[in-house]
Amino acid sequence: MHLYGHVRVPIHTVVADALREQISSGELAVGSPVPSESELCARFGASRGPVRQALAQLRHEGLIETSQGRVPTVRDRPLAHSIDDFFSFTAWVQASGRTPGQRTIELAWRVPPASVAAHLQIAETDRAVVIVRQRSIDGLPAMLERSWYVDEVGRELFSIDTDAGSIFGALIERGVELDLGTHSIDAVTADDTDATQLDVPVGSPLLRVERTTSSYSGRVLEYADDRYRTDRAKLGIRNSRSTSAVSRPSVARLASEGILS
Repeated sequence: MHLYGHVRVPIHTVVADALREQISSGELAVGSPVPSESELCARFGASRGPVRQALAQLRHEGLIETSQGRVPTVRDRPLAHSIDDFFSFTAWVQASGRTPGQRTIELAWRVPPASVAAHLQIAETDRAVVIVRQRSIDGLPAMLERSWYVDEVGRELFSIDTDAGSIFGALIERGVELDLGTHSIDAVTADDTDATQLDVPVGSPLLRVERTTSSYSGRVLEYADDRYRTDRAKLGIRNSRSTSAVSRPSVARLASEGILS
């Protein structure tokens, strides 16, 4: 036990906290070895038991990786993608100082499944344009993107280099009003296509974001099903109490209290 003020902290917690801080600050960079058990024992005046407990905790948190006969190293953590910045995978990765990539697997006109037609608010017999792309971060597959566009928007994709970068950016430059996005987040298991394109076993857990994109006037233009490898990307959501419907007083209540007239 270590004594901080009047609080006694277990030694394994002290070791884990110190290493966590070194990783967070970049003092221990991604891929660098973690100090050996003997070094940590000497540094903290601890026995091997608490040191191993601390390393196990960091491994559980995904901060380090260990394997039989190899020195533990700092793990490359998933890149956080804010759901608020839904417009461009390319811009997100570049803003994080990493290199984005994309490879088009399919681009075609099709009659979509009934569920997709419902999202696009088109008749079940209407055609739409589907594009499937593998998205990568620093050359490693991170997300499989399946997007459906209504016909008048999707036809633009056939004159765009879809392997060059952001489709959203290219469409916006052409005047397409991709203004509003509604997202639904859940977990799915990798199907055969997911497994092949993301280099994971079939049945692996993936983070799925379904997105419906519309113009300010309410016209639905795109529906997407994006599936992320959880070890290479994670999603963040920003909230503001001032814009929350839960915390915002209703107009009716304000009127009843004489605040509005």
